[in-house]
Amino acid sequence: MELKPKFVKSTELKNMIVKRLYFDKALSCADLSELFDKSVPSISKAVNELIDEGFVIENGYAPSSGGRRPLVYSIRPEAMYILTVAMDQLSTRIQMVDLVNRPVADIAVCDLKLLNNPHALATLIGHINSYINTTGIPKDKIAGTGIGMPGFINSIEGVNFTYMESGDQSLTQVITIKTGIPTYIDNDSSLIALAEQKFGIAKARKDVMVINLGWGIGLGMIINGEIYRGHNGFAGEFSHIPLSEDGALCTCGKRGCLEAEASMLVVAEKAIRGIKKGNISSLKNINIAQSKMVGDAIMEAANSGDQFAIELLSDAGYKIGKALAILIHIMNPASIVLSGRGAVVGKILLAPIQQALNKYCIPRLANSTELLISDLGFNAELIGAAVLVMENFDKEIKNHLITTNQSSMEKTMKN
Repeated sequence: MELKPKFVKSTELKNMIVKRLYFDKALSCADLSELFDKSVPSISKAVNELIDEGFVIENGYAPSSGGRRPLVYSIRPEAMYILTVAMDQLSTRIQMVDLVNRPVADIAVCDLKLLNNPHALATLIGHINSYINTTGIPKDKIAGTGIGMPGFINSIEGVNFTYMESGDQSLTQVITIKTGIPTYIDNDSSLIALAEQKFGIAKARKDVMVINLGWGIGLGMIINGEIYRGHNGFAGEFSHIPLSEDGALCTCGKRGCLEAEASMLVVAEKAIRGIKKGNISSLKNINIAQSKMVGDAIMEAANSGDQFAIELLSDAGYKIGKALAILIHIMNPASIVLSGRGAVVGKILLAPIQQALNKYCIPRLANSTELLISDLGFNAELIGAAVLVMENFDKEIKNHLITTNQSSMEKTMKN
């Protein structure tokens, strides 16, 4: 049976509306008409169909502006769900959210080391399938899986060149096949920037550098309102800015990189050495066998006033500020956002960062750059993973329709 072009257009328009309502929360038919350059009657028809299909709900009347108040519409949160996955070098978080990014099941946190782990991909797939089964949500109700992960990633091809070897297939192909859910991957720092741009402190800002303060130090760049990925998708390797020629050896094989001098893993290692030497600190009571636990404990202790923890973070903040001076000289951003896991100690980091900027950055540039602390913090990567799925929502439907249409036409010609 041949798929009618009108049906294809109608489906594409409806999925464009669903995607737009996900990002903008509530819009009228007039708003949607202007956004998509479509007539109000065609928009109204599509919206009414989406209401009948359970994707859209009436959200009352817009505030009065002098004339007749228009009805506004919003997405039905439980119409579909999104599986979000946030990975770092040591652990993975998995959560199911609805279409307004609210968790609908408890988060799962799994230890999963990526470096030199040939079983990382299989382990990740096992965790995803297990989590889906635990939620009890049917797979046909899941719009997709978004995964943020560290490494050199080509998000279009679905390949991570640093971690998780997937053979002849892309990572996204393997995970999609093994889980039965459309899967998208992107660099963790790019997803954090995407979350800040769509739902965080960078919303409506056009030139923003988003710093991912995690076990490494990542960067997501928003340039002229768009996520900038560079020539082949690898832009933003902020953590490998060289601070010195004879500094600590970095995992990339070079010395003096920012990551080797100021990442949370390095801060944790310095804390462990300090505790063993007898430094006075509340950290002496923690299990120093695991860097991850030490890193979290340092941030908690610093926020509670522990002097040793504050000194460790201040030293890291100064080095981050030195690297930010280089970034400001090159990019001249309007804002820099401190996000990710380390945003919880953002207020402690601000002073040493500013001190380094005062020393290393041209005042005219430094003074025009605003330093901000994320409200999303550690949740930013999970939110960014959901955004990644919805950014591809209408593309996935369109590709499916084109494939279906071509297949139908081929069958018709054979008959």
